[in-house]
Amino acid sequence: MKLTRLITATLCTGTLLAAAAPLSAHGIWFAQRARQLALIYGVGADDLDAVKRLPLIKAVTGYDADWAPVSTRLREAGVIPVVDIDEPVAAVAAVMDYGLWSKTPDGEWHNKGRDEVPTATLAEHNWKYAVHLNQVPTRQVPLFEGHTLQLVPVGIAIPQKAGEPIKVRAYYQGKPMAGVTVMSDYVNDPDEAAPAKTAADGTATVKVRNQGINVLMAIYVGASDNKAKADHSEYRASLSFVLPHLPE
Repeated sequence: MKLTRLITATLCTGTLLAAAAPLSAHGIWFAQRARQLALIYGVGADDLDAVKRLPLIKAVTGYDADWAPVSTRLREAGVIPVVDIDEPVAAVAAVMDYGLWSKTPDGEWHNKGRDEVPTATLAEHNWKYAVHLNQVPTRQVPLFEGHTLQLVPVGIAIPQKAGEPIKVRAYYQGKPMAGVTVMSDYVNDPDEAAPAKTAADGTATVKVRNQGINVLMAIYVGASDNKAKADHSEYRASLSFVLPHLPE
C-alpha cells in the first residue's frame, strides 16, 4: 500500500480521545466525488474527515478484471482521500484498523483499551473494510488478503435495475459465516429497521435499493483478540457498486 500526501497529516491522539457517538457505527466505503473515486468514512449521509484518519488505513489495493493487483494509492484532495491509479481498475479495496475504544458510564467513548479505562462499561476493537466494484465482474469476486470480514456477490451477475435482488455471501476469517447482519443501503438508510441476516451457508439476498450508488454493509461481532483490552472485536465490511442511470 502507498499513501501519497500533498500535505502532512497525522492523527493526534487528543483529536479522537473522547467522542459521544459510538465509533463502531461508522464504516468506510468508496464513492464518486467530482468524478474521482474517494474513500469515505462516516455513517449514512454524514461524511467525516477521512484524511485525518489516513494513518489508520492499513491497506488499499486495486485489481484488474482478472483480479491481478494494480498499483493503487490514496491521495489527499482536501478533506477526502481519492484513489490514485496508473491504469484502470475493476475493483478497489481498503482495510482500516480503527483501534481500541472504551465507553465510560457517562456515555463517552475513549480511544483506549479496557486496561487503560477501568471504569469502562464496554470496550471493543473496531475494524472496517471496503470493497468497491468499478465494473460488473467477469469472474467471481475473490477473498482479499487482510479482510477478516468480506461481503462478496454470489456469482458474477450484478443487477442493473433498482429493486432487483442480489445474493451475497459473508466470509469471516475466510469461511462463510452465519448470523452476519447485512444492511442494504448504508448511505440512505443507516437505521434500517429489519436488515438481513446471513443463513448457515453465509448467504443473504437483499434488494438493490438505488439506481446509482449502492453501499451494502456487513456487520459482525467476533471474539476479542485481547481480553485484557477489549470485550469483543466489531467488523464492518462494505460492498459498493453503481447502477447506471438513463442517458442525459
